[in-house]
Amino acid sequence: MKPPLICIVGPTAVGKTEIAIQLAQQLDAEIVSLDSRQIYRKMDIGTAKPTPDQRRAIPHHLIDCVDVDQPFSVAEYQRLADVTIAEIGERGKQPMAVGGAGLYFRGIINGLFDGPGADAEIRAKLQREADEHGNVALHERLRQCDPEAADRVHPNNLVRVIRALEVYELTGKPISALQQQWRMEESRYPFRAFGLDMPREVLYRRIEDRVDLMVTAGLIEEVKGLLDRGYPRNCVAMQSFGYKELIDYLDGVRTLDEAIALLKQNTRRFAKRQLTWFRKDPRIEWIDISQFASMEGIVDNLLAKNSV
Repeated sequence: MKPPLICIVGPTAVGKTEIAIQLAQQLDAEIVSLDSRQIYRKMDIGTAKPTPDQRRAIPHHLIDCVDVDQPFSVAEYQRLADVTIAEIGERGKQPMAVGGAGLYFRGIINGLFDGPGADAEIRAKLQREADEHGNVALHERLRQCDPEAADRVHPNNLVRVIRALEVYELTGKPISALQQQWRMEESRYPFRAFGLDMPREVLYRRIEDRVDLMVTAGLIEEVKGLLDRGYPRNCVAMQSFGYKELIDYLDGVRTLDEAIALLKQNTRRFAKRQLTWFRKDPRIEWIDISQFASMEGIVDNLLAKNSV
């Protein structure tokens, strides 16, 4: 039998890591990261990885698994997650999945949707189109045939944009429609899922404060170090928010103030997309953590809900 899962999800900067660590200490749990960027090595500050002290306090898994320029898919994540969750259960610990990657959450809970296989010719054609006209133009093409997928995928995430267009060309159906299959299938694990939220203006202020702290902590130096190691500017990881904006600054495309302002804007938009994705899943129980006076109150509430 598969071990029961506890899932803590929600938008970036809402406080998932801190809350999950305290909850894990109460439940003798180990954490499985549900983060599509913390999977990459050497991307620490910009992805808000748990600190070394936090990782010593509670074991964290599926962090620092692949190099920045190494392709990584939801299918690969699902395979690693299944092995990790089984090993945690075998140790007599409680597996706890924590993060904000909706696709990774669905990959663990429901598996992968039944989509067509890759078509090298279509992918090469779409890549040439992106090279010639730019990522934004290809993303706009996606918006014309699948606005829901376009809202979820950033223009710089070219791998996912191409995949969505590939699926549409092969099936004539939007990838977002095919992904509805997830909602009708049985869960792969027994689980409870809790979504952490707070008023939008509070969340956005936390996002802006976090960006400022990242810059102070050395985010610019982290991005420069990745470029100095030879990682390509156009790989998926380097095109994610927090890295793309500062690459533009280092390349002289925009000023530092402009880059930081854009990073804050892109992070706010990302948080909005995360909330939109997760709120479509009725199995997630939402908690407005701003209603609690302390971290202990939030954790006690989660413990009470989980025991029901």
